[in-house]
Amino acid sequence: MDDAALQGLLAAFKAAPSAELAKVICVSQVNKGDIEQALVYLVYVESPFSKENMEKWENAFTSGTLAALNSSNISTLASEFLRLQHEDIAKDIYRTAVDNDLIPRTSELDSLFSVSTESVKLRVVEKVDFESVTDLSRYRQATTNFSDVVGLHKIKKQISKKIILPLQKPSLFQRFKKKVGGGVLLFGPPGCGKTLLARATAGECNASFFNIEISDVLDMYIGESEQKLHAIFEKARAETPSVLFFDELEALAGKREHTRNSSSSNIISQFLTELDGFSQNNEGVLVLASTNVPWAIDPAFLRPGRFDRMFFVPPPDKDARAAILEHHMKERPVKGDISYPRFASQTSGYSGADLANLVEMAVDEAIDESITREVDIHIEDRHFKDALIESRPTTAEWLTTVRNYARYANDGGRYNDVLDFLKAHGK
Repeated sequence: MDDAALQGLLAAFKAAPSAELAKVICVSQVNKGDIEQALVYLVYVESPFSKENMEKWENAFTSGTLAALNSSNISTLASEFLRLQHEDIAKDIYRTAVDNDLIPRTSELDSLFSVSTESVKLRVVEKVDFESVTDLSRYRQATTNFSDVVGLHKIKKQISKKIILPLQKPSLFQRFKKKVGGGVLLFGPPGCGKTLLARATAGECNASFFNIEISDVLDMYIGESEQKLHAIFEKARAETPSVLFFDELEALAGKREHTRNSSSSNIISQFLTELDGFSQNNEGVLVLASTNVPWAIDPAFLRPGRFDRMFFVPPPDKDARAAILEHHMKERPVKGDISYPRFASQTSGYSGADLANLVEMAVDEAIDESITREVDIHIEDRHFKDALIESRPTTAEWLTTVRNYARYANDGGRYNDVLDFLKAHGK
C-alpha cells in the first residue's frame, strides 16, 4: 500500500473509527516496519487476524523491531495478541523481549503467557518508587515569556486576562471570591507553538513549569498509573504557584467509549478526580494541556471546572511567518538581503515547524553548492527559492479534518475561533 492510500485510511479512521479499518491500518504499518504505529491501532481491533496477515506480523517481530519500543509497549503488544486469541504470537513476543533483555522476566508474566519457569532465574521487579515520582524537579523545565512567542497576539491577550492576571494578583481575585488556577486546553495543528505558548505562560506567571510526559504516568501494572498521577498532582499542590503541562492530552483523556480495557477508563476517572474532585484543592495550580485532536477528548474534561478554557493555536500569519524565518536564520552565514516578507507571503498555511524546515532546506541547498563548487557559499535568496519549490505545508490535512467538526459538531461554540480562521483564509 502506498503512502497516499495509507494517509487516506488514517483520515477515514479519524472520521469514523472502526475495528475492521484498524486491522487494515495495522497490517499496513507492519509492512512499513513501523511497529509502534501499528500498536496505536491494534488496541481498536476486536477479532483475530487472518492467517495471511498473521504471517506478516510473525515476520515483523524481531529483537530489532521490538528494541524500538519501550518495555510498557512491548508488554501491551503481547497482551493485545493474547486478547485477540493469537497466543503463539503473544508468547513469541514475550520470549524474544526477555531473551534480549528488553523487558524484565517475572513469574506473573510467565504465567500470563504460559511460559515455563523451570530452571530459569527470575528477575526481581521493583514496584514504582513514588519518592521519585513526586520529585517534580526532574520534570522542571526552564520557562520563557511572551516576547519569545511570535504572533498569536489575540490568544496571548486572552491568556494574560484569564490566566496570568489571577496568578499575579491573587488578593484582588480573592476579594471577589474568584478561583486562581484551573485548566486550559490548547489545540491546533501540529508544529504551531502550543508547547512554547505553555512555557511562556508559566514564565509570565512566575510559576514553576512541570512538563509531564505520558511515559511518566502510564505504567504496565494495574493501579500504578493512577497512583503516579495522584502523586504528581499532590506535589504540584504543595509547590504553588505551579503549572502542570500535559502534551498529547488524548493519550490520558481520550473518549471512554473508544477504550478497550478498564485500566484506561480508570486513568481517565483518576484524572477527572484530580482536576476537581470532592477532596482536591487546586488553588494556585494551573493545568495546561495541548492536543491536535480536541474532538477525541472525553467530554467530561471539557466542562466548567476542568479544561473549561480552550484556545485555538492557528498557523502563524504573514508577519509572524516572516519573523519566524528571520529568527531561524540568526547566526547563519548570509549573503545579501533575504526577502523574508516575500517568502512569508508565499508560505500561507505553513506551521512554525514547516518554516523551520524550510530554513533547513535552504541551508542544505547552500551546503550542497559549497561541496559541488568547493568554495564557501553563504545562504542567499535563491537558496530559499529552490527550497520553497520542494516544501509543502503540513497543516492542510488537519484543517480539512477540523473544518467538518467546526461546522457540524460545534457544541456550545467550541470551534468558533476555528470557523473565524477558516472564513478569513477562504478555507
